[in-house]
Amino acid sequence: MQKQDRKPPTIKDVAAHAGVSVMTASRAINGKALVSAGAREAVAQAVKALGYVPNASARALAGSADRRVALLHSNSTTSAYLGELLLGALAEAPQRHLHLVVEQCAPGAFAQEIVDQVAQAHVAGVILPPPLCDWSELVEQLAQRDILVVAIAPDRDGPDMLSVGTDDRHAAYDLTRHLVDLGHRRIGFIEGNPRHRASARRLQGFRDCLADHGIAADAALVAPGDFSFRSGLDAAEQLLGLDTPPTAIFACNDDMAAAAITVAHQRKLNVPGDISICGFDDTPLASAIWPALTTIRQPIRDMSREAIGLLGMRLRSPDDGAHGVIGKVKLDYQLIRRQSDAVPARH
Repeated sequence: MQKQDRKPPTIKDVAAHAGVSVMTASRAINGKALVSAGAREAVAQAVKALGYVPNASARALAGSADRRVALLHSNSTTSAYLGELLLGALAEAPQRHLHLVVEQCAPGAFAQEIVDQVAQAHVAGVILPPPLCDWSELVEQLAQRDILVVAIAPDRDGPDMLSVGTDDRHAAYDLTRHLVDLGHRRIGFIEGNPRHRASARRLQGFRDCLADHGIAADAALVAPGDFSFRSGLDAAEQLLGLDTPPTAIFACNDDMAAAAITVAHQRKLNVPGDISICGFDDTPLASAIWPALTTIRQPIRDMSREAIGLLGMRLRSPDDGAHGVIGKVKLDYQLIRRQSDAVPARH
């Protein structure tokens, strides 16, 4: 029997022989930037030793990979938040000559599985919204594959991390102070998903404001939620079912605030005559319900645009000044007052 021909070497073989990632090997072979001289030489030696010859289609795919970026999201990202992220990314990507792909993490997936999924999409950079931005194992493994990461609203900024965000704690402080200035002293708070660090930052801002104004914290006035409308219904029932219910409710996002308004209406309470209800994010829902929500306008769409911009600039050639790009961007928030808040009916 004739011996079967040996299979030609692949880009994975070259990367393994050179001791670099597949992405680095691909960039070196295609003459792209962001490859050190040492890595480029190691890849060249591996190509020569293995007799590797890239085909035309592989070269085309590798070339396009340097302009492909992904928006990665999980099932804990609300549809409203994800929608705003998508609108921003879709608007900015063509301006930066980037190709955007959207990848969803499977529930319960391990970091390695997600990294493999992203690598198979042949992207050079990834945008990680909450809570993925705070998953250190995922961030580290993406970096090991030479995939750039921009974190949106991370809990902590690493020294080399690209990030875009706003000041959740201070924004929550300002909204709570607004309610206190109206005369509210018994204010309920609906928490967000505990996996999202932004929820803890908003709760801290709420508590800091109460303390600064001499208002005692009451654990009964803090109800659990997970950013979903359903959790907002349960939390509002809990708060409004207290023997002494709050005169105002601050929900950690607009979906839960809308749910609280629904429960108030079901209980024949006037909003804001009997109770004030405020949200956070200023998603389209905030101005579509009745009464329209007083909320914090978090620039979600702009954060996504900035994230795309950071990726676009970092993927440029170093000769174009890519290494001088600012890696951390902080955007302003706004308190948007509409019709869902007023002075308390009772003191």
